[in-house]
Amino acid sequence: MTTTSTSPGAVAAVGPTITDRLVRHVAGTGFGDIDGGTIGRAKVRLIDSLGNIAAGHRAQGSDGVVHLAARWGGASESTVLTHGLRVPAQTAALANAVMMRSYDFEPISAEGPDGMQIAAHISGTTVPVALAVAEQQGASGRELLTALVLGDDVASRLAVASGFDVYGGQDNTGTVNGHGGTAVAGRLMGLDAFQLRHAFGIVENQLAGTVASIFDQSLAFKLPMAFAARNAIVSAELAQLGFTGPVDAVGGRHGFLDMYCTDPVPERIIHRLGEEFYGDCVIKPWSACRASHPSLDACVRLASDERLDLAAVEAVRIHVTPRTLAGFVGQPFAIGDCPEVSGAFSIRFTAATALMYGTVRPEHLTLAHMQDPRLAALLEKIELVGSLPPHEVLTAEVELTLRDGAVLRQRVDQPRGDIHASPLSEAEILDKYFANVDFGGVVTRSDAERAIEIIHDLESCEDITALVGLFAGKQP
Repeated sequence: MTTTSTSPGAVAAVGPTITDRLVRHVAGTGFGDIDGGTIGRAKVRLIDSLGNIAAGHRAQGSDGVVHLAARWGGASESTVLTHGLRVPAQTAALANAVMMRSYDFEPISAEGPDGMQIAAHISGTTVPVALAVAEQQGASGRELLTALVLGDDVASRLAVASGFDVYGGQDNTGTVNGHGGTAVAGRLMGLDAFQLRHAFGIVENQLAGTVASIFDQSLAFKLPMAFAARNAIVSAELAQLGFTGPVDAVGGRHGFLDMYCTDPVPERIIHRLGEEFYGDCVIKPWSACRASHPSLDACVRLASDERLDLAAVEAVRIHVTPRTLAGFVGQPFAIGDCPEVSGAFSIRFTAATALMYGTVRPEHLTLAHMQDPRLAALLEKIELVGSLPPHEVLTAEVELTLRDGAVLRQRVDQPRGDIHASPLSEAEILDKYFANVDFGGVVTRSDAERAIEIIHDLESCEDITALVGLFAGKQP
């Protein structure tokens, strides 16, 4: 749906603001302006995201969110995936984002100029928004891909410009994601630059999130990116109706940089805008917080060592930075009220699981595994040591001392999954996708395979309804 805007009474800015430049970028960039490599990466993120949503069907709290969505009701616009419920687009996006976030397995790490990266989970908002609004609008695959690339680009640029600190208190899955999701929704709804500027201003009133939910290992950790998905669509819809917002919601007084950033670098937002397209650049190999991946990778390597006999392990010493040790992943492991959260955000738990199984997947974030006596015995032998230099944020060293006095060691300086430094192979990405689909148990293998075929040629797809339908799940 395309609308035409007018701007009676608009406040004129002197020269283009940061927000002006972003919204012109979102409104004016076409599919043909985006390079093939960027489109290919967006397809990979979409595939990985659908697998994570399928797995999230089984996660704690998912059924409750779906029941709430059904109770809210409303227009039959978009699909809650794996359940088949048809609800307003903003409700479907919220529910799908909750499922996608559930096992902390979704794409992560916003990139920016000169190869820099910053902690982020952008796709967990932008993909659910793209699917929900594309279905609502009857959009083509080409339109979905264009909107997704542009929304990811906006969110990534804001993330790297923000000076975000993962232990600073706020959760940027509820702030930068709000703007990225708004860009996606606005583009798919046909908003022009004037309307998009106001949509950015409207969503500015709904940005929020606290990492206390992670420190306290609560289910609320899933909600910032889900609220961002819902609020993004609502903001675009309000702007389409004529609601107005702040003139420069990103760079102006009391805008994003002013309100949510302690040491922002605004020039990163517009650096090579329209020439380079950024997004999440890590496809996770393990279902766990990225801060635990270096030690987890090391334990996976040790698990494959033919000399390893877990029964003969006397002690496990894991060396990390003092900051990692003091962060949420360094806390002692306890099952708690939300086992999935407790497991995904614990170095001790993920290391022990990796030593036992050579992987950490959603099936390990379950009570069945957590109550295994072998896991309990191994956990008692694990010691975390904050001995690494502060700059080695993605490094870990693991030492296993065996009964005979032998010591097995592994050091990891670059955990797997980074598409630039240590990418997963296409086969590994697809193995993860199909394993997640199988774990979820509601999408058939044949439908999952057909979805891959559609996504590979998504730019030729006239309507994404068929793709969404493959992940609607088995209905009564």
